[in-house]
Amino acid sequence: MMSPMKLNNKEFLMEIPKSDLHVHLDGSLRLETLIELAKDRNVKLPSYTESGLRELVFKDRYADLVDYLEGFRYTIGVLQDAEALERVAYELARDNQLEGVRYLEVRFAPQLHLNRRLSMEAILESVYKGLEKAKEEFNAQVDVASGTEPPFYYGIVICALRSFDENTSAYYRHLVHIHRFTPYRDVAAMASLDMARAAIRIRKGLKIPIVGFDLAGKEAGFPAGYHVEAYRYVHKHFLPKTVHAGEAYGPPSIFQAITDLYADRIGHCYHLFSTDLIESPEVTDRERYVEELSQYIADRRVTVECCLTSNIQTIPNLKDLKDHAVARMLDHKMSVSFCTDNRLISNTTVSQELEKAVTHFSLDSKRLRDVVITGFKRSFFPGTYAKKRYYVRQIINYYDEIARRFGV
Repeated sequence: MMSPMKLNNKEFLMEIPKSDLHVHLDGSLRLETLIELAKDRNVKLPSYTESGLRELVFKDRYADLVDYLEGFRYTIGVLQDAEALERVAYELARDNQLEGVRYLEVRFAPQLHLNRRLSMEAILESVYKGLEKAKEEFNAQVDVASGTEPPFYYGIVICALRSFDENTSAYYRHLVHIHRFTPYRDVAAMASLDMARAAIRIRKGLKIPIVGFDLAGKEAGFPAGYHVEAYRYVHKHFLPKTVHAGEAYGPPSIFQAITDLYADRIGHCYHLFSTDLIESPEVTDRERYVEELSQYIADRRVTVECCLTSNIQTIPNLKDLKDHAVARMLDHKMSVSFCTDNRLISNTTVSQELEKAVTHFSLDSKRLRDVVITGFKRSFFPGTYAKKRYYVRQIINYYDEIARRFGV
């Protein structure tokens, strides 16, 4: 077994090929870009300096998930035109490439950017153009074009929202207005089904690499059950599915994601083993319930998109990463991939997430290699299965070459 200090080598972690399966576009702007866009577009910020925004908005620690999500009002505020969307998508891909990320799944809720100037198609085309430009530039490099190094690929994941604020979105203002006498759960269901249909329509019509469907937003009080029809729709159209679950609520939320929403992956899944969050009187043996649930997830290879920094920032009772539930997930041999969630709001990178995983969970060289390769194997790759298998083999060979060079 290699020393954790050896695996903690920052240069090694930067060099190895990595993936990020869970990263939000609107939570991952460059801070200087946010300030510049806000000034150009007359969007009011609490501060126009990086240090000021770090102190007031994008902090090291947040009170809870609701506090964490407040920063999105500013980032979404500057992403209301095609130029801004294309720019931040390009910069996000470039920032990932510069730290060795070779596969990226960018997720966001297009409905938050709809306005009189931007249609759903225009929003997704803008993000696609930025990502595609970065991909083409990277893959034109000599070592990549020659086959010496694996290329960079990406996919786009469309987010439906568990909850929404009509004050920050023209789309939701319109929806709430025309359905003002309709129960909230029915409005939420209509909104997510609209997104599901748009995702399939645009994927087919514009050939944009939309590779997955997600459910994001405030979890507690907004159950996944509201969104069953949307997930049934994308399921019938062969679009892979992920769900934010177990971040601010307990095992029943995770259970609902994999049973009612057909989830192939789970975002966060932190509260998988939190028996105290099981409220149903039908569950008489809580320990057995979470054990059976975790074994089901492990056996079906439902992958956990683990976001360490984000979790310690948003979960008040998580004081030390060594107490993170992912340690138990790894013991259960569950499929886990370490992700950033939001590069700006959490102030992190994939390399930093892996460094924290090695440090706090004593990953040896085999386990580190396994979790890195898992990200590629369990990706919603935008190509044929044969092409994905070939690409994963390229990644494995490249990883092993770098590991030999570093003596890992």
